[in-house]
Amino acid sequence: MKVEAWQHLYPAAPFDDQKLRLLMSYLHKLLEQYISVVELTRDELSARVHLAAGYRQRRLTAPFDRTYKALEKRMEEQPLRNAHFYQLQHHLQWEEYQISTADNPTEAAPLRTLTQTLDVFYLSSRLRLICLAAAQQGVYQSGIQSELEEEVIALAEKEALQNLPAIALYLECYRMLRHPEQEAHFQHFKQRLLEAAGQFSIEEMRGLYLLAINYCIRRLNDGARQYFPEVLDLYKAGLSTGYLLENGVLSRFAYHNIAAAGLQTGELDWVNRFIHEYKNALERKYRESSFSFNLARLEYSRKRFDAVLDLLQKANYRDPLLNLAAKTLLLKTFYELDEYDSLQSHLDAMRNYIRRKRVIGYHRTNYLNIVRYAEKLLKVNFSDKQALTAFGDEISREEILTEREWLLDRLHS
Repeated sequence: MKVEAWQHLYPAAPFDDQKLRLLMSYLHKLLEQYISVVELTRDELSARVHLAAGYRQRRLTAPFDRTYKALEKRMEEQPLRNAHFYQLQHHLQWEEYQISTADNPTEAAPLRTLTQTLDVFYLSSRLRLICLAAAQQGVYQSGIQSELEEEVIALAEKEALQNLPAIALYLECYRMLRHPEQEAHFQHFKQRLLEAAGQFSIEEMRGLYLLAINYCIRRLNDGARQYFPEVLDLYKAGLSTGYLLENGVLSRFAYHNIAAAGLQTGELDWVNRFIHEYKNALERKYRESSFSFNLARLEYSRKRFDAVLDLLQKANYRDPLLNLAAKTLLLKTFYELDEYDSLQSHLDAMRNYIRRKRVIGYHRTNYLNIVRYAEKLLKVNFSDKQALTAFGDEISREEILTEREWLLDRLHS
């Protein structure tokens, strides 16, 4: 490869490995410099602040004043009000301070302004990290609460600061995460989040939406079914604004969860539009399997069981967990169609699949429990009320069983 590159550059010269390596090193530095410049100029406000700094360092007062005034106006007119905005504002104010103190070194007002802006930048940045840590602790039970957390929260709650979007939104997020049992905190955070469009970067808004969505999912896992409409509202807003898509791609996990939330709330027509409209936003390798599975779930909700069978039996689900979810839906469909012989064969095959694939932890236990209770459902005597009650109690006591509601419904239908 090196020889071919050399011959392309210097067809008449003998190969010189040292010279080629020096050329490659120089090219690498140029590429890194190019990437740095591209990233810097991607943020126009940041680039203009650096331009103002360049004029100030070169003592070009007139160009500095012109750039400063235009940039100050531009920053106030644009909607962004996150930590990055205050960081840029502080940098710009620092450049202006350097100019103004040369003429009037005793003036205190610029220092007060610099301090206030820096406080907002620091507090909003710290609040974001505190929220991320609280969310991680909520999911993984890891990490230690920062010793400075209470002090940061107390400073952020000062009346002069707590109404600034960069601080107010993260304060509500913090309260929601630290006190998940108090629903009012979630509602306050959700309201501010829905009103925050444009005030934060797309990446930051995506993270905030995911914090709210994950909170709802945890409440749903605790049995609080009233959070299905709440999480669907967040999904709809995140889709309409584009916050839930990354570089135009919607994760397959979000795709499944959004469809599930819509089915749970009974918005079948909306789910139908969603799974078709966002099919091509999925990664290509997951596109067809995710689409067919969610379309099958929709058809199951519509009680079009023959369509469910057709979709599930033709699809190829390579992901073990998606495969098991599809097998569970097929299990339920066989039951609804009174295809009990097919169901028993399916349960045998499903149990063998679980053992062969060595599905780990929670998922292995859950799907083996589904198979076990489905087999018991086939054998239960519906005329024996005492047996039905005992079986229902057994299902209710099972700790890991995602199809608990479906099984209990079958007992009482």
